Amino acid sequence: MSSLDFRPSGFLTLGVELELQLVSTSDFDLVPGGSDLVRLLGKRPVPGTVSLEMTEGMIEIASGVHSGYETLRTELEHIAAHLVGAADRLNLGICGGGTHPFQHWSEQKVSPRPRFHELSELYGYLAKQFTIFGQHVHVGCPDGDLALRLLHRLNRYVPHFIALAASSPCVQGHDTRFDSARLNSVFAFPLSGRAPLCDSWDDFCSGYFSRMQATGVVHSMKDFYWDIRPKPEYGTIELRVCDTPLEVGRAAALAAYLQSICRYLLMEGARSVSEDPYLVYSYNRFQACRFGLGAVVVDPYGYGQVVLRDDILDTLDTVAAHADALGAGAALEEVRRICDEGNDARLLRAELETQGSVEAMVDLAVERFRQPL
Repeated sequence: MSSLDFRPSGFLTLGVELELQLVSTSDFDLVPGGSDLVRLLGKRPVPGTVSLEMTEGMIEIASGVHSGYETLRTELEHIAAHLVGAADRLNLGICGGGTHPFQHWSEQKVSPRPRFHELSELYGYLAKQFTIFGQHVHVGCPDGDLALRLLHRLNRYVPHFIALAASSPCVQGHDTRFDSARLNSVFAFPLSGRAPLCDSWDDFCSGYFSRMQATGVVHSMKDFYWDIRPKPEYGTIELRVCDTPLEVGRAAALAAYLQSICRYLLMEGARSVSEDPYLVYSYNRFQACRFGLGAVVVDPYGYGQVVLRDDILDTLDTVAAHADALGAGAALEEVRRICDEGNDARLLRAELETQGSVEAMVDLAVERFRQPL
């Protein structure tokens, strides 16, 4: 099987990856504990998978494949429990959040994997600046054509997930005034942004990808850092714009919200794939990063302006029946609660204002990660 052969997967199945911070329990700075933690976890069975990430102060966990919200949430909670137990043995704290609020990129150590060192050689300091933490959500598709059509129909909802998951208000000790400052680091990469408009997998492979490969710039799908990208080896599309939430239950809820929207788009959404909705894509994405749920975004079809929180609430009503069919009603209630109470960026910023220190923000994040356990 070629690396671009689209491997069919279960229709609308879910998988989640979470990049997590490893911090000192004394000063709350990032610590290079990734290799030690992965080594310790390798000595005992752990649900899902745990692996190294770009630098040693971070790891990535990945769930298995799930049909819905409840089993996904349960598995993520089990993985988190194993992580906390192992981290305690190494005197490490572990937490979510899209950025560490005061680490300095120059102090980070690239993890000992060949690909990470290749990326460090290629991208220079950007590789260490990629010590940021995101949630990736995979949605199963039966074929590549449907995957591409679904990917492009989802563009209108990308700001929803940026704002709901936003948890990166601070960088290098300063409030950035962004709810999701993490994505500014992602946007620095030349192959980030949106996927090219193709609605046929054959056209994508023989046209766009083959031309990019011929340039020598691209070798595999891993070289693309798009907001949503196809993953042919998994048979999925992968949403990549979310910061890592502070709690794994919230991560599961956001995945189920995406699953519900996908079901709605495939069963009711009649809009064709076109370039038109991308006219305001970058603007809406920036608004969501900067202002979170309070962002004013532009409807890509009617061009009217709407507050993002209101747009999400309307969407929750629109997809409610699909969520019920998927067993995701409780997940949508969690999304509604985020709209009512605010995202994790609001919580972290409030802690900074109350306690007056960025260390307190990390302390709070560590406690939130442990809280459901």
